[in-house]
Amino acid sequence: MSAARARGPPLLAVACALVLPGAPAVAGEGYEFMPKGGKALLLEVLGPDPSAADVRALTRVRRTEAGWRKVIGQRGKGLSGTQLATLAAYLAVHMPLPDAAGKGGDLASSLPPDGRELAWKQCQSCHSLFASHLTQGRDEQGWRNMFLSPFHRELKMSPREREEFARYSALNMPMRIEDVPEDLRF
Repeated sequence: MSAARARGPPLLAVACALVLPGAPAVAGEGYEFMPKGGKALLLEVLGPDPSAADVRALTRVRRTEAGWRKVIGQRGKGLSGTQLATLAAYLAVHMPLPDAAGKGGDLASSLPPDGRELAWKQCQSCHSLFASHLTQGRDEQGWRNMFLSPFHRELKMSPREREEFARYSALNMPMRIEDVPEDLRF
């Protein structure tokens, strides 16, 4: 093995990671300006050290969005109306989780990606996140219809991920231009 390889990743790989548009999302940094998605909100509601009973109560049950709003409304007192709706939509799409999810204390990695994560990872591979997502105002069906175009049909997203993206986007988009960092506009 060469000395360069023994020290770490090749310089080109590091340079690419620093300049690729999706790189901040992988690190979990740089997209805080976007409204939180259901996964982030669920972790917030559960708190830093949730009991096993709390986790089971929220991840092992299937409910409608209205049912989730009622349950979460009792627990998530600090959530805005849009955040409550975003979390309820996320839970309605993704719950219940498989029994093995969250075992070993790592609930966050067991949860499916939320709409913010999906937008950040998927949209920027072809076009600007600003023009394609952040400034678009559509209802759920309008976002679902977007996946019917030939180039969006090819996205590697499951039906649940597409539904999550549509619900998150309908609730949280469009954003005000001034709320998007200047370096991400257009």
